[in-house]
Amino acid sequence: MVFKRLLGSLGVGGPTVDTILDPGPARPGGTLTGQVRLEGGKADFDIEHITLELIARVEAEHAHGESEGVVAFDRFTVGGGFRLAEGEQRSVPFSVTLPWETPITELHGQALGIVLGVRTELSVAGAKDKGDLDPLTVGPLPAQEAILEALGRLGFGFKSADLEYGRIGGTGQQLPFYQEIEITPSPQYAHRVNEIEVTFLANPAGLEVVLEADKRGGFFSGGHDALTRFTVGHQDARDWDAEVDGWIRQLVEHRASQGSHGAYGHGDPYAGQGHGGHYGHGDHHDDHRRSGPGMGTAVAAGAAGLAVGVVGGMVAGEVVDEVGDFFEGDEEDEG
Repeated sequence: MVFKRLLGSLGVGGPTVDTILDPGPARPGGTLTGQVRLEGGKADFDIEHITLELIARVEAEHAHGESEGVVAFDRFTVGGGFRLAEGEQRSVPFSVTLPWETPITELHGQALGIVLGVRTELSVAGAKDKGDLDPLTVGPLPAQEAILEALGRLGFGFKSADLEYGRIGGTGQQLPFYQEIEITPSPQYAHRVNEIEVTFLANPAGLEVVLEADKRGGFFSGGHDALTRFTVGHQDARDWDAEVDGWIRQLVEHRASQGSHGAYGHGDPYAGQGHGGHYGHGDHHDDHRRSGPGMGTAVAAGAAGLAVGVVGGMVAGEVVDEVGDFFEGDEEDEG
């Protein structure tokens, strides 16, 4: 999906910009390549800077509920310092490195409902214009894919995915938001867990995997949360099914302290830190896991991927429509 935009700051007769991303998904910590195509207007213009901005649609929780907004999480200057002649066509290639914590938007070619974009900004003759907006597709790193596939083979199902504004305490998180992949429990754990949230925090050395379970309550105790964290290397060769099953067992069998004053059991090294420093598991809403409008979906990832079914009447095609609506709406707002 590519949009041609007239440089609005200069009005009719200004140059146009058309950014083309190379085909195929990018990877967290990997390179994003493409080209910015410029076409001169009805006069010569000095192109001072060409900047790419990475943006994400993110949910935020607050005292009045939830809201959604767009967060810019990285910027790159990829060109500039030249004169674009009247009617001239010029292509500026680029290659930039994505942040390691860039969320994944697809698994085995199936959209997860995460909206990322690349916005192109031109600085011309002292005026700036956000002239082009394109969707960004990001696939998983090998370790992320291995963990998600293991969950699928173990009988867990994909429920939804979203981006939450805030920080996870006790981690090396760099971005101002994190991704939550919500999965339904396998039959083995369905009587003990409502759902499990998986968060990946990648870095050059490896991957932090944060797991949080929304546990079911019994006759004499209410439901409560449990959280645990693991670290793996990017190229680790493991029996992933056994490894992930062990993680889930540890998470589910962890006994949290009861009562309203504590969500985690004594002795947990991450007790009280919370899955997201913005609410700290003591003052957040109990329903903070629900996905905001348009964020959650179900997709058929195939036998090799995370086992998925239809949830809430939404399928992959509807996610594509929503992503398109988001970018088209953003373009209209800027016009």
